[in-house]
Amino acid sequence: MQAWHFSESAYPYLPPDSEYESIRVNLPNRIYDPVKGAALWDRYLDEWCIAEEEGLEIMLNEHHQTATCVDPAAPLVLAALARLTHKARLLILGNPISNRRQPVRVAEEMALIDVLSKGRVEAGFVRGVPYEISPANSNPVRTNERHWEALDLIVRAWTNTDGPSTFEGRFFHHRNINIWPRPYQAPHPPVWVSTTSPGGATKVGEKGYVQATFLTGFDGTRAVFDAYRKGWRAAGRGNDIPTNRLAYAALVYVAPNEKDAMEGARKLLWYVTANKVASQFANPPGYVPVSAMVQMARGASHPLSAFKSDASVEKAIETGIMFAGTPDQVRKQIARFYDHVGGFGHMLNMGQAGFLEHDETVLGIKTFAREVYPWLRETYPGTGISGFAPRSAGSAEAQIAGWKGPLI
Repeated sequence: MQAWHFSESAYPYLPPDSEYESIRVNLPNRIYDPVKGAALWDRYLDEWCIAEEEGLEIMLNEHHQTATCVDPAAPLVLAALARLTHKARLLILGNPISNRRQPVRVAEEMALIDVLSKGRVEAGFVRGVPYEISPANSNPVRTNERHWEALDLIVRAWTNTDGPSTFEGRFFHHRNINIWPRPYQAPHPPVWVSTTSPGGATKVGEKGYVQATFLTGFDGTRAVFDAYRKGWRAAGRGNDIPTNRLAYAALVYVAPNEKDAMEGARKLLWYVTANKVASQFANPPGYVPVSAMVQMARGASHPLSAFKSDASVEKAIETGIMFAGTPDQVRKQIARFYDHVGGFGHMLNMGQAGFLEHDETVLGIKTFAREVYPWLRETYPGTGISGFAPRSAGSAEAQIAGWKGPLI
């Protein structure tokens, strides 16, 4: 198991949400104070560096025209981290390539950062959430097809080393593809793709890329991972799926005592409770396939939708979108989740959000790294086989009881 520290680098200093329509797309940027914003960026970069010192890997992403993530150019921050850090893997999850006009430029950016970091880049690609359509001035129709074609073009740019080549697709047409520099890693950096739907996960499994899913809870994550396994096997990759092809992102906060842990976890929930989005941005026409629209009409919803009506730490833990508490409590929560979804090899820890202050964030990072992560690595080796039958009902507690590492 590998664990990654993740922050969406939010700007939380907002007026009451009754005073604005949406936190995304049209929130007036006069609210943003660049002085406060600069101080936030100093601490976010420091926290990623502290995570590296504690043995964690580093993850970041990008969003546009939103206070929830004031990182509209994640490759720039990734390049900074390539020089500020020395050993951590650097995951960008990711590049919203459906909305990028020049996939070859994305290939160049990732190759350059791979060279700067001496081969530590993990290159993640996303279709982009529906709220990104308006800021990108994109057509919401066929963004999925654009995503896959753009990714094929990027891999072509990385791996073609014999002079200029051409690419003629449905959406992208390029001549003289011959990027300098080429990636440090051969044949290219590991590729990740995030999706929260089983349909998307099947395609990722067919391609064999690392599959990440975000805040999909117990049953949603199992459906995504099972679909990935189906796609992997259908592509003739064999019946055994290494768990290091599967990743889950959750809100994570660990502290030595339950009082501090719950207080930190409540602050982390800002990421969910502050996400007020106007309907015209949440579901632009054509973004969601007809089949998914039918399911939504019949009452299907993302786990977060149901959660928002009862946004508490206890409910978040019950739903599986948060692991929070003392080290012993969090170990049990992760073990239970791991068994339910059939295994995974990467934990993407959103360990900072909202008004969780620097010292609180550092406490969460250090407590997880020192008191939970050693158990994770020992109990769940990163190359284990995914998709085994669930263990017995008492397995989570049995695993904790059998661990020989430190307990608080």
